[in-house]
Amino acid sequence: MPAPSPRNKWLPRKPSSSAAGRVFLIPYSGCGASMYRRWPQRHQDVEFLPVELPGHETRFAEPNFESYQELAKAMAAGLEDHLDKPFGFFGHCGSALAAYEVSAELIRAGMPTPARLFVSSEVAPQDGPAGRFLSMDDTELGAELEKLMRELGGKPDADLVAFYLEVLRADVETNKRYVVPEPFRLSCPITAIGWSEDDEIPYATMGGWSRCGETTGVLLDGRHHRFIDAPTELLDLMSAGVAAR
Repeated sequence: MPAPSPRNKWLPRKPSSSAAGRVFLIPYSGCGASMYRRWPQRHQDVEFLPVELPGHETRFAEPNFESYQELAKAMAAGLEDHLDKPFGFFGHCGSALAAYEVSAELIRAGMPTPARLFVSSEVAPQDGPAGRFLSMDDTELGAELEKLMRELGGKPDADLVAFYLEVLRADVETNKRYVVPEPFRLSCPITAIGWSEDDEIPYATMGGWSRCGETTGVLLDGRHHRFIDAPTELLDLMSAGVAAR
């Protein structure tokens, strides 16, 4: 009997061979793949696959990434075996920039091209860096972590907050270094998703994505963190965007 193939460190869950398409879910600053634990594994025959990043959760022992470009090169290589079906990337806030960069890396490298890039609550690369986290000190970031832990259904613990604060600080510094005056234009379409009650990154500030590729803007109901609950209208949007490939 052949030995089982080793687990892909980028994917906590093995992709299904029967899915019609895949969306890779990139966790946002300070978080790991578990932030998508409320998401279904599948919706309309498209599977949703949380991605584990170096320096986060199960990969905490690895060095964190210094730039989104560095992360994109490593992620493209790490996911290459699972780009055999129509696929897309989803990123919210800072992770939208990582999703954009890995899409660009695949296209530049002549690898399989995403069916669509989904970016949520983030300005386009040339319009940043943006967001209130970028000017926060560690005390303020710690308070934000506690708030997020509660929204995810957890109970903040001082040691746990301190543990994740180190990761969040590294991610915030990566975001602050990301300056792209002339973005690479993607050959795949982009869906720029805003939220009607988002006071972090207002939908009106997301128009710059049209410089990064053919972009469709969509405004959904809810606040900045509503995506965590996998609202049906978001799942419908992403499943249709990948399945249409």
